[in-house]
Amino acid sequence: MPLKNIETPYPLIDADPHFRRVINNFRPSDYSVWAGTTAAFPGALLMMEQASPTYARRGLGTGLRLAGFLGAVGGFLFAYQRSSFRLWGVTENEREQEQAKADVEAGKVPGFGDSSLSSEMQGFAFRNSVNSQLSLAVLPWFNFVNHQYHGSTESE
Repeated sequence: MPLKNIETPYPLIDADPHFRRVINNFRPSDYSVWAGTTAAFPGALLMMEQASPTYARRGLGTGLRLAGFLGAVGGFLFAYQRSSFRLWGVTENEREQEQAKADVEAGKVPGFGDSSLSSEMQGFAFRNSVNSQLSLAVLPWFNFVNHQYHGSTESE
């Protein structure tokens, strides 16, 4: 299946990056965004409680734990999306380009290589996961399949 060629301001590294590749390309700024989002959710709940108290008998323990969990999940999805955008070439990706060259030379690029799936199933997995990072808030969907459809010069 041919991939639609989209012009991006920076070079495309991988059109459908493997989950491991996205995680390996997290920058310290991604981790700080993740941590900040995790802290912001319970912080916002505490601020709302100060503005309009609920006078709950048991306190806010359960609500704060839930807010912390939702903040951690949302922060991870946001950091994942930021890293994916760099691999797509939507945002600045000089560091990722150097890492991709080093990975190709070492022969260890996550998502490339042998797969136990047939070529039809690899295409099916690709079509389901390509551009899925644009709708992580609706349905978190990640690419866990090694396949040949990456739309980059590394796969050719």
